[in-house]
Amino acid sequence: MTTYTLQSDLQLARQLADMADVISMDRFRAADLDVSMKPDMTHVTDADKAVEAAIRGALHDSRPDDSVLGEEAGEEAGSDGSHRQWIVDPIDGTANYVRGVPVWASLISLAIDGVPAVGVVSAPALGKRWWGATGLGAFVDESLGSPTTTSERRIHVSRVADIADASMSCSGLIRWEQAGKLKEFLSLARRVWRTRDYGDMWPYMMVAEGLVDIAGEFDLKPWDMAALVPIVQEAGGRFSSVAGEPGPWHGSAIATNGLLHDAVLDAVR
Repeated sequence: MTTYTLQSDLQLARQLADMADVISMDRFRAADLDVSMKPDMTHVTDADKAVEAAIRGALHDSRPDDSVLGEEAGEEAGSDGSHRQWIVDPIDGTANYVRGVPVWASLISLAIDGVPAVGVVSAPALGKRWWGATGLGAFVDESLGSPTTTSERRIHVSRVADIADASMSCSGLIRWEQAGKLKEFLSLARRVWRTRDYGDMWPYMMVAEGLVDIAGEFDLKPWDMAALVPIVQEAGGRFSSVAGEPGPWHGSAIATNGLLHDAVLDAVR
């Protein structure tokens, strides 16, 4: 089995994001966009399917031993004993994509032994891309799609240490209610300085950039979270489930600047 460096895996993930952006932007706001509903009553478009198929094809050629887990086509096993899994959400925020709202992204991650080690979040309609890998830092490019300029920079979470001074973006009020946590959510919301729901992947990337201090939600799948984890953590933050469990495997997420994490978990538990 071939051994790869995280640097080469990150480079590949960014190349996959380049490919995804071309496909997704070509279909964004297209008059003939094909939209249907999945059994879980979420949208899927021809763009979702095309992006994931293209990424899977590229991974089959470049990382044939690795397994792949994607939102649209499920899990594809790699070679026996492979401890590397690519986790793909071809378009996170498909409901926004369908309505023409530019807050959506392709999420690409590599988990090693179940721990996300590489993450790329590419939001071409916003002109932004974030990425990170264990030990390699977290970065943003705010000139995505520009042929003449680049604005890559390293990012870091905020230093806000008091919940009363915190900006919070916890999405899906109904999901907090369905999880039996509405009382806790509202109590926390009353304690922070500011609450806004920016939606989908964006609040977590704002945490990584130091623009928001707390983000979280329920009813998530691994492909919704895996790419976010290394970016938030490499920016100096923390990422867990609402119960404090590490990783993207537990159906919920809390991301903070780290300084606030224990206090937030205590509040929502």
